[in-house]
Amino acid sequence: MTDIVEPFPIVVGVDGSAASVEALSYAARIAAALEAPLTAVTTWTYPVMLDPFDPGTDWSPENDAQRCLLDAVRAAFQGSPPERFTQSVIPGRAAEVLIEQSDRASMLVVGSRGHGGFAGLLLGSVSAACAAHARCPVLVFHTPMRYPATSEAPRLSAAPRRS
Repeated sequence: MTDIVEPFPIVVGVDGSAASVEALSYAARIAAALEAPLTAVTTWTYPVMLDPFDPGTDWSPENDAQRCLLDAVRAAFQGSPPERFTQSVIPGRAAEVLIEQSDRASMLVVGSRGHGGFAGLLLGSVSAACAAHARCPVLVFHTPMRYPATSEAPRLSAAPRRS
């Protein structure tokens, strides 16, 4: 007897850039086509020059990351996220966290370049590290993406995961 097990989610790295918002929106179409859950992940770290124990500052990189993720979700889904959608704000460096998340992902989706990109580069450091080291397939989303503006999901199929 073969048991059908819930597929691992499609994990999307979100940094608030236009590429990550478009990647999240496109990943939702793929998740719907594959009947897979969708998880958006944002990471945060303390800047090198900031003392996290300084009582003189009330700024929080974690709170900024949470706001960034909420704004990206609103922009990607016009305030209406798909079913089986979760989001996580995780402390750590983006590439390391996303590669770790790839252990439990059916696919990892990242934008080609985030906020720190140099003009002319095809891949940023995070997308390059994920493509090289993730333990699942990686989709590097380039923006602007030229695909038909349709609500129809991409035509994809996948074999059920066996236990």
